[in-house]
Amino acid sequence: MTTRIEADYLVIGAGATAMAFVDTLLSESDATVVMVDRYHQPGGHWTVAYPYVRLHQPSAMYGVNSRPLGDDTIDRTGLNAGFYELASAAEVCSYYDQVMRQTFLPSGRVSYFPMAEYDGAGRFHLTTSGDAYEVTVRRRVVDTTYQGVTVPAMRPPEFPVAAGVQVVPPNALPAIRDPYERYVVVGAGKTGIDACLWLLEQGLAPERLTWIMPRAPWLIDRVTVQPIPLRRAEDIGRDFLAKHEAVMSAASLPDLFDRLNAAGALLKIFPDDRPTAFRCATVSQAELERLRRIEDVVRLGRVKRITETEIELDGGAVPVGPGALHVDCTADAAKQLPVVPIFQDGLITLQSVRVCQPVFSAALIAHVEAAYPDDTVKNDLCPVTPNPRTDVDWLRFALSANAEALRWAGDDDLDTWLRTSRLQPNIAPPMPEDPAERAAFARQSLTMLQEQNARLEQLLHAHEVG
Repeated sequence: MTTRIEADYLVIGAGATAMAFVDTLLSESDATVVMVDRYHQPGGHWTVAYPYVRLHQPSAMYGVNSRPLGDDTIDRTGLNAGFYELASAAEVCSYYDQVMRQTFLPSGRVSYFPMAEYDGAGRFHLTTSGDAYEVTVRRRVVDTTYQGVTVPAMRPPEFPVAAGVQVVPPNALPAIRDPYERYVVVGAGKTGIDACLWLLEQGLAPERLTWIMPRAPWLIDRVTVQPIPLRRAEDIGRDFLAKHEAVMSAASLPDLFDRLNAAGALLKIFPDDRPTAFRCATVSQAELERLRRIEDVVRLGRVKRITETEIELDGGAVPVGPGALHVDCTADAAKQLPVVPIFQDGLITLQSVRVCQPVFSAALIAHVEAAYPDDTVKNDLCPVTPNPRTDVDWLRFALSANAEALRWAGDDDLDTWLRTSRLQPNIAPPMPEDPAERAAFARQSLTMLQEQNARLEQLLHAHEVG
């Protein structure tokens, strides 16, 4: 027997982007919502993430608009000392559970179905009881799973592993009770960085750690993503001008990255590296100094297979003894998928509007859905920006960010929403109070963004044809 229910929106998923979307929709409309999710509690990939993971951006800019995450405090100890707190996986999961139980459900406008599989066409079933449901959707289905995050615990290694060889996801590290002779971390993204830092924080000597780094990454200095008042307006202005000068003066793509590195806009782990990856991971200078203690860094490409005696990679092989634990950190957390329009008849497909800011993007999409009547206008305000993977994608990242500012500049409604959104990264210098000074400042800023984008387009074109 199938139970039939009605709602304005059917939201597939209850992860971070789904929660941000629904929160804004509830605040800015009278809509009713059905949320269907396969996990036992809200939070999506956070519910299966490794326990020592923390946000890479301040808690103050994560979660949902209506409820702060964390205590708005500055860390005083550890590798994040001096910066806004970074919520742990447990804190994030607890936060989303509170949002659901203290905000969404008491509203009377949200029906939440955990442990459920969506079967398509408005149908889903509960995986515990098997009970079936069909939703009559008055407005739209909202697919929050298209760009779903994949963490290592969700899948086995993507390379063959010989019998008896110990390969585990990073989740398994806190369960270790007997030490291994050597720890081999495979992957140099955010997860690989976290695994290396966690092992070193537990007292592991750097010489017992091997880091398989298929591609060296460009990283973002966490000091540059701190909100005001921790960052002063003059610091933000100085950094913007330094980035602008780097872009406008660059003679080529390699020259651009050298200049960005010198200006502190991008960091690399080891000074002699020539990074080719970019995934928006942030580090503090203290974390960078700790990572640089690792000397056994293997730069031979991706792992092809692990045998009883060696790790075979694209560019060669390295020996490994029987007393090694391999930590697989290679899951593609944020895939680079084909772009589809966010707003279509009867469907919203959540994707990133602002690169590396999925929850902000989801909240913005919900605001645009509630405030604007026409899908053409909505899609124009919310163009998709694909997740970055390579160093060249940094150019697309910068182009997209600049284009957003230019596109949104003339929309008073959107400007008001951006200025009041908790999830809007508060990393731009305050505008002058005097109307004339404010207008002049805005014109100058927009002119510089236009100049930057013109030069970035030239550099990108020269790279693609060369």
